[in-house]
Amino acid sequence: MSYETVTAGGKKGLGANDMKNRLNRRIRSLVFASIAPILLPVTSPAAHAEQLTVAAAADLTFAFKDIGAQFEKQTGETLRISYGSSGNFFAQIKNGAPYDVFFSADVQYPEKLEGAGLSEPGSIYEYAAGRIVLWELDSSKVDLSRGFGALLDPDVHKIAVANPEHAPYGRAAIAALRHEGVYDRIKGKIVMGEDIAQTAQFVQSGNADVGIVALSLALAPPMRSRGRYAEIPVSDYPPIIQAAVIIKTSSHKELARRFLDFMKEPPTVAQMAQFGFVAPSAIASGAAMTPH
Repeated sequence: MSYETVTAGGKKGLGANDMKNRLNRRIRSLVFASIAPILLPVTSPAAHAEQLTVAAAADLTFAFKDIGAQFEKQTGETLRISYGSSGNFFAQIKNGAPYDVFFSADVQYPEKLEGAGLSEPGSIYEYAAGRIVLWELDSSKVDLSRGFGALLDPDVHKIAVANPEHAPYGRAAIAALRHEGVYDRIKGKIVMGEDIAQTAQFVQSGNADVGIVALSLALAPPMRSRGRYAEIPVSDYPPIIQAAVIIKTSSHKELARRFLDFMKEPPTVAQMAQFGFVAPSAIASGAAMTPH
């Protein structure tokens, strides 16, 4: 039941229940006002992590997995890395692909980008020299200690090589085969991978008997646990000097420079060495092939 009261002016006032409800609403509003600073989120200007988009040659697949994670942990930034053949990345960047930095498996593609005005002037950095090896599965009966002579074995039906048209490691492989005088005798056995990682996959899957692959892949756990390799003398092929370059259209140039600086740090250089990469200045004539 509700009650009405009459004010001094003769107007009807609020009933007891109405007054009680209004009082309760007033109390609730006061209580909320007092705790609002606690309930509302604190909006301080926090820095947002940047994302660096990296185009990386396929021979870096395993090395960059750990190196990239360390860079992210150290800086709080994010790396988005795509792997593939250097030639394909070069073509994509020429066509406007939105990469921030390009890690090529040679120095020629970065130099071409610089010559075309598509990279930051003076940003080319020769980060490593790569090497090639013969690789086969542990189950294979081919004797790699014979070097390229093993490729002439009648039991070797398919030899995997990266496409030399856009894979620097493929060009090195063909150069080594020619240098050893066996190319014309085995060219009918060659199957070409799109990049050096696919070349290795051909052998891993049994679609090729032997492959000429990057040492960095042969040393990676997934391949080292399943196969063996023999190094190809570096005197058999032109040096594989690998270089990185910052893309001119990048909106994260400072972060790209930080990543290149990170690659120069002694711990990172040592980690790259675990995958067979050496400083470009360290390349010298190699000895005969030794199975591993």
